[in-house]
Amino acid sequence: MNAPADIQHLLPEVNQRPVPDAFLAALQQRFGAQCSTALAVREQHGRDESVFSVPPPAAVVFAESTTDVADAVALCAQHRVPVIPFGVGSSLEGHLLAVQGGISIDLGRMNRVLSINAEDLTVTVQPGVTRKAVNEAVKSEGLFFPIDPGADASIGGMTATRASGTNAVRYGTMRENVLALEVVNARGEVIRTGTRAKKSSAGYDLTRLMVGSEGTLGVITEITLKLYPLPEAISAAVCSFPSIAAAVHTVIQIIQLGVPIARCELIDAGTVRMVNAHSKLGLREEHMLLMEFHGSPASVKEQAETVQELAAEHGGNAFEWATTPEERTRLWTARHNAYFAAIQSKPGCRAVSTDTCVPISKLADCLLDSVAEADASGLPYFLVGHVGDGNFHFGYLIDPDNAEERRVAEDLNVKLVTRALALEGTCTGEHGVGLHKMGFLLDEAGAGAVDMMRTLKRALDPDNILNPGKIFS
Repeated sequence: MNAPADIQHLLPEVNQRPVPDAFLAALQQRFGAQCSTALAVREQHGRDESVFSVPPPAAVVFAESTTDVADAVALCAQHRVPVIPFGVGSSLEGHLLAVQGGISIDLGRMNRVLSINAEDLTVTVQPGVTRKAVNEAVKSEGLFFPIDPGADASIGGMTATRASGTNAVRYGTMRENVLALEVVNARGEVIRTGTRAKKSSAGYDLTRLMVGSEGTLGVITEITLKLYPLPEAISAAVCSFPSIAAAVHTVIQIIQLGVPIARCELIDAGTVRMVNAHSKLGLREEHMLLMEFHGSPASVKEQAETVQELAAEHGGNAFEWATTPEERTRLWTARHNAYFAAIQSKPGCRAVSTDTCVPISKLADCLLDSVAEADASGLPYFLVGHVGDGNFHFGYLIDPDNAEERRVAEDLNVKLVTRALALEGTCTGEHGVGLHKMGFLLDEAGAGAVDMMRTLKRALDPDNILNPGKIFS
């Protein structure tokens, strides 16, 4: 592996470039009150939910239009100053950290839903719109946008990291649900990729290239998304299991039998205890699956009955059903609050998050050995997973100032990723590479593929100003 867990590896490489006074003056002249160099503002834009800590950017520009973004990037290009897009700061892998200095472009004010095309099942939005705001805007049309990473992340950030989340087992990831983009390139030029048509074979697929590029190839300023009709019937269920193995084998059978389940999430017993304490819930403190079924009343009933039978074969019990929005929200609170419940269970801690994904047939092999290693380490942790598509997350809870705890957590992560890659999986199913997974990319993709990525980066961003120091060095 290319990611040894020694203490030097755990520290991001900080190599800040000079930010000329002339550049800052030009920025202030162009943006006025939309540009801030206040330390508190810069610090807010210089950290995310990762364990990394680096100096903040030199300035923050609050963009309100595509023109603002284009002008800011053009100034950065003129002075060769790095520029980092910022959504809501919920990333977990250090994507937005200014490891080479420069400025942050906050896209939060670009938060409009530009057009809803109900007949074509599409919506076009600005990057600062959050997923919940999109769904609020389209629900009156009887439509919804299914990608749900848990946090109320911005659509721009979700696109940049190729996010997925709880509904991916049925509806796919951002890769499958982004039709077209508007992007500002490294020269400050505005380009468009894709159209509202469902398919195209016109030239290179630049939309797919930008989706998941983590701000290293361009700044996304507009996104056209697929929408879906609201299901006629929705039913959610929670089921407890005597062991993680029993829950995982139930999931494998559900998927292999082709049950069109919409969500299938694992929460281990320790995490359920954390969630109960945090959200004052009364869930059974056992390993559990949270599931959701979409379709007609008859199909939802059939799916649910099939899953209940499969779960019973593996010792599943205490099925609890929810069909009203309020009941479903209560059940899914457990999953969506898991991260923050875990962080608050150990005051002052941070989470070293993992993000492996493996073929569904290999899920038990990868997950159960990793649980045994985590238990043996003595570190507290939480475990959740979008296990319906083979993706799961450990969060090892550490004191960020304790080098030994950090070393143990990263060693567990290395072992987990090594195992996932050996099983033909990936080091990151949805969080992205950022800083944390850079050491694994070569192992997963191979030297030839990484060289091709670097070639693309150099061609599209010759001065390396777009979120430099991420994905690969």
